[in-house]
Amino acid sequence: MILPSPHQHISRQFDQELVDIRNNTLRLGGLAEEQSVLAMKALLGSDVALAGQVIGDDRKLNLLEVSVNDQCMQILARRQPTACDLRLVMAVIKVIKDLERIGDDAKRIAKITMVLAEKPPQRTNLDQLAKFGEDVVRLLHDTLDAFARIDVEAAMEIKQRDRLLDMQYGDFVQEQMNDMSNEPRSIPVALNLMWVARKLERIGDRSCNICEHTLNYAVGKEIRTSGLGKMA
Repeated sequence: MILPSPHQHISRQFDQELVDIRNNTLRLGGLAEEQSVLAMKALLGSDVALAGQVIGDDRKLNLLEVSVNDQCMQILARRQPTACDLRLVMAVIKVIKDLERIGDDAKRIAKITMVLAEKPPQRTNLDQLAKFGEDVVRLLHDTLDAFARIDVEAAMEIKQRDRLLDMQYGDFVQEQMNDMSNEPRSIPVALNLMWVARKLERIGDRSCNICEHTLNYAVGKEIRTSGLGKMA
């Protein structure tokens, strides 16, 4: 019976560790996406119980982020990865931080839902937020898919789509400001709706960050929005 050499054993184990941090990152992404979906569902349905669930479940996301970060620190300390492996570990460290913050954004939306449940907003305002929320969650979903496949073209396209979300956010905020000017009694509700929109816009921004981390890993250099045209 021929036993594998120690080098081969360590190499396979290292490969598995890299697979594990990628899989756990995607698991964390799934939790962040689910939290975002449920937070918006709670808001649109004035569902205080569901909002409370989102707030409580944020702890699961935080614990997983800490666990994956610890895995990455162990790899850096024990394996001293170089080149492509090092880029993957560093990308994961950055991605999980953005995912944890997306969870925080979803929790904040849930907390606002509890405040708004006492005096629900007008349906027209909620319909606008519903569309914005759907677009943001779709962007996050596509971002996680691009990271899973290390899809450079998809990551670049998502970064362009985020600009449309920024325009939607600006339009919604302007409408709320107009409402506040025309009807001062609407100010408390309008301000909370603007905070929800702001958190959704931040989820879009964090998705863009994840796409940048994906691109950095794929091409081996820092990629920023201003440098998209210089990749070729």
